[in-house]
Amino acid sequence: MIDRRSLLAVAGMAPLAACAPRPAAPRALLRLATFNIWHDAGDWAARLPLLVAALRAADADVIGLQEVLQDGRKRLPNQAETIAAALGGYRVTFMSTSPPDAANRYGNAVLTRLPVLSADTRKLAPLSDYRTAIRVRVARAGTPVDIVVTHLAWQPDAAAVRAQQVRDLLAWLPADGTPLVVMGDFNAPLADPGLAPLRQRGLVPAPLPPSVRTTLVEARGHAPRIIDHILADPGRFAIGPAHRIGDVPTDGEYPSDHFGVAAALRLS
Repeated sequence: MIDRRSLLAVAGMAPLAACAPRPAAPRALLRLATFNIWHDAGDWAARLPLLVAALRAADADVIGLQEVLQDGRKRLPNQAETIAAALGGYRVTFMSTSPPDAANRYGNAVLTRLPVLSADTRKLAPLSDYRTAIRVRVARAGTPVDIVVTHLAWQPDAAAVRAQQVRDLLAWLPADGTPLVVMGDFNAPLADPGLAPLRQRGLVPAPLPPSVRTTLVEARGHAPRIIDHILADPGRFAIGPAHRIGDVPTDGEYPSDHFGVAAALRLS
């Protein structure tokens, strides 16, 4: 006697279970971290391994660093290159308003272990504030993604300057529909008027837990404020929650005067 499955096979037909829709493949996960490393202030030799440990634990595909210093007079190699070498497997893009042959260069960096399709840098208006942005277009699961890292004006009353910097940054980006992430030290909470152009662009933050009230280390004398952010386009990403990194001291030492922020996004 031939059972029903055998008859279906003879007829060239698959059982209904085999014809059922397959579950959708998981969307590509993109792990991100941003950290203001406080240049070489304090005890840099003690802080460096703590920064490396925090970033290694975050296991980020792309890392944004701010306050990165390279100083030939102090025999200090580029700090982003030093961190990348300790982590292993990351490519570094560094940007400073100082020329490449300057003894002292200070700025931002992007570290990525994903394939880099292109990279670009910009000195942000107004040039008198010496702020920069880096855009690295990476490939994640065959999809290009633009990751932008920046560091905005620090003064509490500089919302108008921050707004000018953000407008200049957004106008500089390619208008080709590539999924976009903007992260870094914005020196302002999300409600700051200077960050309004980011909200108008539709970018939203990876949210920190309600229990987190600061990304600044109060033990370094800072008032509590959340000023380090990861923002993305919710139309192109499922945005997961953020969390602080580097927020546990070792022998009383923190990695920086900021805590880092890490988050995972899933590409639509």
